[in-house]
Amino acid sequence: MSKLNIGIILGSTRQGRLSPQVGEWVKQIADQRGDANYEIVDIADYKLPLLGESDATEQATAWNTRLAGLDGFVFIVQEYNHSITASLKNALDYARDAWNNKAAGIVSYGSVGGARAAEHLRGILGELSVADVRVHPALSLFTDFENGTVFKPADLHLVNINGMLDQVLAWSGALKVLR
Repeated sequence: MSKLNIGIILGSTRQGRLSPQVGEWVKQIADQRGDANYEIVDIADYKLPLLGESDATEQATAWNTRLAGLDGFVFIVQEYNHSITASLKNALDYARDAWNNKAAGIVSYGSVGGARAAEHLRGILGELSVADVRVHPALSLFTDFENGTVFKPADLHLVNINGMLDQVLAWSGALKVLR
């Protein structure tokens, strides 16, 4: 069986965002495993306008095509006002079938590890027929980021990252049969 394709979705588009640092860290750990094809998928690259505000056929087609080629996801989620970013919600809404019957893990960060954003995302993923996995690495802005800008994760997160990836791969492989 060929390797699964897992997208690491960066959940923010703002200037100065931290998600690229977290995403690269997850990708580096994942690539060392050698058990799947992992790639960063940056929603900022797709320049999706707010859903329904303008014709975004070109952007939406590119976004859906990108997602359709993936078997599972790892969402890098930061907490904004107890929830996910507007840009991530918008990107989720631009696709439907491309999400269906796939698995996802969540790596969150924030003042309380991004737990509230992760819980909101779980509800949305359920509606999109995405099976989110149990293991959830939660990173603290106070202990895993130096001066709130430089990502320096504690080694203890490696166990949870690998456990989450194990679950994402198991579920992604099982759900591939449905697709």
